Amino acid sequence: MSQDDKRDSGPDYGGLSLLELFRTEAESQVRVLNEGLLALDRNPADVAAIEPLMRAAHSLKGAARIVNLEPIEHLAHVMEDCFVAAQKGSFTLNKGKIDTLLAGVDAIGQLAAIDEAAAAQWLERNKLHLANLLVAIPDLNAAPVPGPMPALSAPAAPAAPAASAATKPAPAAPRFESWSATEPAPEPAPREDQVLKVSVRNFDRLLSLASESRVAAHGMQPYPQAMQRYKRKQNELLGEMEDLLAVLRPTVHDEVLQERMAQLREALNPLRNSLVERLADFDAYERRMLGISQETLDEVLALRMRPFHDGVHAFPRMVRDLARSLGKEVRLEIRGGDTLVDRDILAKMESPLNHILRNAVDHGMETPSSRSAAGKEREGRIVVEARHNAGMLSIHISDDGQGVDLERIRAQVLRRRMAPPQMAAEMSKAELLDFLLLPSFSLKETASTVSGRGVGLDAVHATVRQLNGTVRLDTDSGKGFRIHITLPLSQSIVRAVVFEVAGEAYAIPISKIECVMRLPAAAIQSLEGRQFFASGNEHVGLISTSRLLQLGEEKTHAGELPVIVIGTAPRRYALAVDAIRGEQSLAVQPLEPVFGKMRDVSAAALLDDGAPALILDVPDMLVSIENLSGRGELHRIGNIGDAGKKPAKRILVVDDSLTVREMERKLLAARGFDVSVAVDGMDGWNAVRSSSYDLVITDIDMPRMDGIELVTLIKKDARLGNLPVMIVSYKDRPEDRSRGIDAGADYYLTKGSFHDETLLEAVLDLIGESTA
Repeated sequence: MSQDDKRDSGPDYGGLSLLELFRTEAESQVRVLNEGLLALDRNPADVAAIEPLMRAAHSLKGAARIVNLEPIEHLAHVMEDCFVAAQKGSFTLNKGKIDTLLAGVDAIGQLAAIDEAAAAQWLERNKLHLANLLVAIPDLNAAPVPGPMPALSAPAAPAAPAASAATKPAPAAPRFESWSATEPAPEPAPREDQVLKVSVRNFDRLLSLASESRVAAHGMQPYPQAMQRYKRKQNELLGEMEDLLAVLRPTVHDEVLQERMAQLREALNPLRNSLVERLADFDAYERRMLGISQETLDEVLALRMRPFHDGVHAFPRMVRDLARSLGKEVRLEIRGGDTLVDRDILAKMESPLNHILRNAVDHGMETPSSRSAAGKEREGRIVVEARHNAGMLSIHISDDGQGVDLERIRAQVLRRRMAPPQMAAEMSKAELLDFLLLPSFSLKETASTVSGRGVGLDAVHATVRQLNGTVRLDTDSGKGFRIHITLPLSQSIVRAVVFEVAGEAYAIPISKIECVMRLPAAAIQSLEGRQFFASGNEHVGLISTSRLLQLGEEKTHAGELPVIVIGTAPRRYALAVDAIRGEQSLAVQPLEPVFGKMRDVSAAALLDDGAPALILDVPDMLVSIENLSGRGELHRIGNIGDAGKKPAKRILVVDDSLTVREMERKLLAARGFDVSVAVDGMDGWNAVRSSSYDLVITDIDMPRMDGIELVTLIKKDARLGNLPVMIVSYKDRPEDRSRGIDAGADYYLTKGSFHDETLLEAVLDLIGESTA
């Protein structure tokens, strides 16, 4: 394609150029052609399926002419004539002819998808194959195609020409009277149907703002509650005034005083009614704001939702082509295509579903003769169904093939020494099927281009686990195989259990939690320094979440210990936490890329009360637990039932350096102090006013409010004036030290000179040893 022949992208239509409009339309029409040809492949007598094919080919022809894509225009034209001939009964679309037409659809789809710069190179590489298609498709009604034509692949070398095409020049395409010859060329879609492209960063920001608006709306709830309390107090006061007037009235004989008392009585009712009306107005306003904020959040989330069919529409074609290449007959049926799914989940599940379907065709499905011998229909069937269930997305994949031989799994487990013979002999069906989810585990003796390399269900399991989902396998020998996948409806909203550790809120997705319970102290047992409790026939390890997250000592509990059980046997653990707040639907906020991958943390969220919470990464936590266990660092939870024990002294560390904060926190926590942190002076000032501390350690140079200002505010506050404050700073000039001491600091230490013992000695000088 020369520079002069390059198609003009044309004017802008609702933010999209003509070329972009064409690509959007081509994607839709290619899907119609694929689905219609597959329907004819299953039932060649279905004449009604031909009309949508004619419309799709005709629309593609007109649209390609507008953007000057001649190869697509020519292909769509000969395909349209072919469909018209088939509708008139000139010939029947058998499987071989449908293969040829599908190859034409592939060519249209690939050429429409690539950008203009690569189009010339693509056409040059595939010109011979395109020429063959332009000969073969019009020739379908003249002679049978000798064999299936392979799907066109952009990077593939041009296919060899068909024998009939190689020995004679390309015949002119038959000219049939088109059923829609007078139909006008397609117009650009109406503006309201246009697609607005939004970057991931912009969407995340929009989701964050929508989530904050919901939090702000929920933050209004304390005000009507306070007004209700005020109304009750007012009613009590007005009632007492009425009683007082009732008592005074018989004893007062002064007419002026009597008149003033009557006026006061008349003023009481309007006062009461006015407050009731204002409270009703505020309640209505609050409900309206809550409704608007929730609708805004729902609409933002809806931007991420797509029908399930959008992610799986190409699979029926893939299954058909793969089955034919293996000498099998298999049909894929999609159910629940309108089920809405988060677009990220849909994109990430495309490869796992592809693995599952390829395994089903290769491993599970028998040849037509074998199926007939077993009393089954010659054509096998695979069903993929999606639906919403209990606030989750359920995807069920089932086939009517031969199923999985459990004894072959058992034999493979023994051969690879993955379990001792006695244990393997006692394994249930579910336990044996779980081996199929392990890396490099395959029942195929030899590898092929389709399967047998041990990469399949383990990749499925890894992806589903990454999406906070679960996989369950089931089989009936000789009847079929089933896979049940459960996923969150959205990656943007997660239903989670919120709990407290070291005074901070954390959350774990419900899909990753086995159970939540309160554990009596008497149920906790110890063995070789490790704690556990019995749950049925299983021993569940007890882990301090506070120590796992390096937050210091856990809270003292009297009587029962709140725990959250995560993992599956034999890697099942109970996380001991300070308190369980309950379930909440959280709008997930991705962590800033600057932090990288934070250990044990997957994302953040804002709670309904506006407080931030970290969403924990359960698979990561399980790895951390295993690592601590291997190093012998799983400490006992030793303060259960010690509610009468004096709590540890509390220290607030204020520093804008993450490294310094963490170093000081670990050092002090190891000495038994209860340590909190603040990221700058303003954060420290808010923390010290809202909680009680025995010591504040602060830097000087910090954003928003520096250390000198913080020390000054603390020392001038009537309640906090006696709170010891230590400055730890890189500034070691005499004038810097004087500024700190003049502001009221009780101790000044320079970062360049102190080591661990220096800081601890200074702390002990100010507040003494921790009592923990």
